[in-house]
Amino acid sequence: MNNKFHTYCKYLLASGLVSTIISCSNTRFLKEGQMLYTGAEVKIANDTISKQEKKDLQSALEDNLRPKPNSTFLGLRPKLYFYNIAKEPKKDKGFNYWLKYKVGEKPVLLGDVDREFNKDIIENYSENKGYFNAKATYDTVSKNKRAKVIYTVRPGARYLIDGVKFQKDSTLVNQEIQNLTGKTLLKNGKPFDLDVIKTERERIDNGLKERGFYYFHPDNIIVQADSTVNKNHKVELNVKLKDNTPDLATQQFSIDNVIVFPNYNIQDVKDGKYSIPMNKDSLSKYAFDDIYVIDPQHKFKPKIFDRALYFKKGDLYNRSNHNLTLNRLISLGVFKFVKNEFVTSDSLHHKFDTYYLLTPRQIQSLRLEALGRTNSANYGGGELNLNWTHRNFFRGAEQFKAAIYGAFDFQMGGPKDANNIFRAGTNVQLSIPRIVAPFRFNSSSAFVPRTNITLGYEFQNRTQYYTLNNFTGSFGYVWKENIRKEHELKVIDITLVSPAKVTKLYDSISANNAAMQRVVQEQLIFGPTYSYTYTNTMLPRKNTFYYKGTLDLAGNITGLVTGANAKKGKEKEIFGIPFSQYAKIENDLRFYHKFTEKTSLATRLIAGIAYPYGNSEYIPFSKQFFSGGSNSIRAFRARTLGPGSFDPRTLPEGGFFDQSGDIKLELNAEYRANLYKFLNVAAFVDAGNIWLINSDKDRPGAAFSKDFLNEIAVGAGVGLRLDFSILILRLDLAMPLRVPYYEKGDRWTFDKINFGDPSWRKDNLILNIAIGYPF
Repeated sequence: MNNKFHTYCKYLLASGLVSTIISCSNTRFLKEGQMLYTGAEVKIANDTISKQEKKDLQSALEDNLRPKPNSTFLGLRPKLYFYNIAKEPKKDKGFNYWLKYKVGEKPVLLGDVDREFNKDIIENYSENKGYFNAKATYDTVSKNKRAKVIYTVRPGARYLIDGVKFQKDSTLVNQEIQNLTGKTLLKNGKPFDLDVIKTERERIDNGLKERGFYYFHPDNIIVQADSTVNKNHKVELNVKLKDNTPDLATQQFSIDNVIVFPNYNIQDVKDGKYSIPMNKDSLSKYAFDDIYVIDPQHKFKPKIFDRALYFKKGDLYNRSNHNLTLNRLISLGVFKFVKNEFVTSDSLHHKFDTYYLLTPRQIQSLRLEALGRTNSANYGGGELNLNWTHRNFFRGAEQFKAAIYGAFDFQMGGPKDANNIFRAGTNVQLSIPRIVAPFRFNSSSAFVPRTNITLGYEFQNRTQYYTLNNFTGSFGYVWKENIRKEHELKVIDITLVSPAKVTKLYDSISANNAAMQRVVQEQLIFGPTYSYTYTNTMLPRKNTFYYKGTLDLAGNITGLVTGANAKKGKEKEIFGIPFSQYAKIENDLRFYHKFTEKTSLATRLIAGIAYPYGNSEYIPFSKQFFSGGSNSIRAFRARTLGPGSFDPRTLPEGGFFDQSGDIKLELNAEYRANLYKFLNVAAFVDAGNIWLINSDKDRPGAAFSKDFLNEIAVGAGVGLRLDFSILILRLDLAMPLRVPYYEKGDRWTFDKINFGDPSWRKDNLILNIAIGYPF
């Protein structure tokens, strides 16, 4: 204990010494008369406004002050230190240039601060927030070649809105403005706020754009403020059209003709303008709502544009349909560029033609992918994929994808007859940009709903053990309500697993293990699956969420109709194969909190359960849950953790058997920080396990019980992430902190950690190499 205390004191003393050296050394580089600027502070001198108003005003004012001082880390300025110690480079490259101008940061001096300019910013911002009589002063405090500026603001009382008038006249545009006043953002009793006024002008503009006023602009509206009517710090607002508003902005436009160029070449743009044929008499017209399509080679069926275009002849222009059409054309996936032009066709009656200039993507593509990999189960290998994509398979923007692949994994450093794995297969998918069903499906979403049909086959050979044939097929739909909400319904999802060969070695190993025997049994799984995804992670917010819930129902109706009951010996078959019957639900919830632009916290909770009944006593192996590995609990090798407190060390030596379960609970937390451009670091903690619904005599401790919290595994570690934009290479080094199959009372491993012991490092440090973030 004394040794640890002395060591701690040494580290503390050393870190304090380093902090002092770096802190002092930054000022010794300053020239005579120079002072390092350490920042600004704003003080609010007002007793009439609330503490919250003071806090908000102070924070906003400090954010607006310029320049910002040199960045700090734990009270130090390491970037400034690197700038100071690096020699001035002779060229714009090399180590000195990188250290001084890429890693380092130029000193911000007091002489760089325009205090009068900042004073004006403070007064103007305060007035824009309703403090009309705000006055500011400043003072400079300096010591030891460091200086800070203190600004004192006397904002006075804040003016409140006392009456909002929308000036009336007889014009059509004014009548429409009057119809929008019910949802005004300008409310009596609310503080005067210039930002709210700007937002109100944009709200009115958006409303008018929905009513045909294509050429209107928020700047056409003026909001006059009068503070002289009421002397009790109140202000009256008058909203009106500017006198110099262009006549075109006050006119309501409708759609005349809709013209589509589905083979437009972006290179036809000359002098910033598109070359558009204006002679509609020469255009080939088709019979869908008077839409013209210029497609001499008939590459596209006209029907796809009828589904995607929301403007029809005679419609009043509105921005929603404008944006909706563009988004749906893009989401078809067959066009690389989508451009929209409006050209006046009848100025007297305020009509214009709508042109859609669509540049197709490459219709067909062939891609060959080769990759090597290792995993945390001491396996290495590679994979080869050949993918062919056709983006307009039946001339209706149908996407057809076909792939063939081969992969192998071998035990690194294993015995000569190691249990290696070989996989080869093919899969095809046809994605149709509409709902193919006997009922009509209407969607006003910006995303085109799709019908997906998939077929696949995989040959899997685990040498020395068994060979399996896997057949898959599905038919279903994918549709998005909006950018945040997505639904996927597979009306039928079929999996057929058929063993081709099982070796005598595997038979002997699995003779007394029912779970291993089920791996090579024939399996027929069919039924609907549904998943719902909600995410707002694409929004620029400090806190964002991701949720995906999946429901998998297999053999339910068939089991009910046939009266299947495996527990009572009434197991039913289809084509001589027992079908699976179960209900499975899985939830994946993620929360992201951004501390700064370069630091964040990511957390994830996974909770799932699969319950067999009717024609099944067990969940099929391929549909069970697994734990461990690079995207799960990283301190344990892939698929080796659990179930429950089962000890995998009791398995036959040299064998590799995936551990599976019917219940899964997992929690992950990861702190992420950017060090330099593409280099990111992370510190993480993972916890969780899997369990079985029913007891298994071959795997004692595997069943879920009220003691499940004592069977939670915990791991922690650190990681490097190399973000190269096109891919993220991730290296995570983890170690177990709690092992559920150790004896009770001895499952925490803090007292066993010994980084100096090679044997301990080999058994406990797990390196995960992966592509992308774990969650």
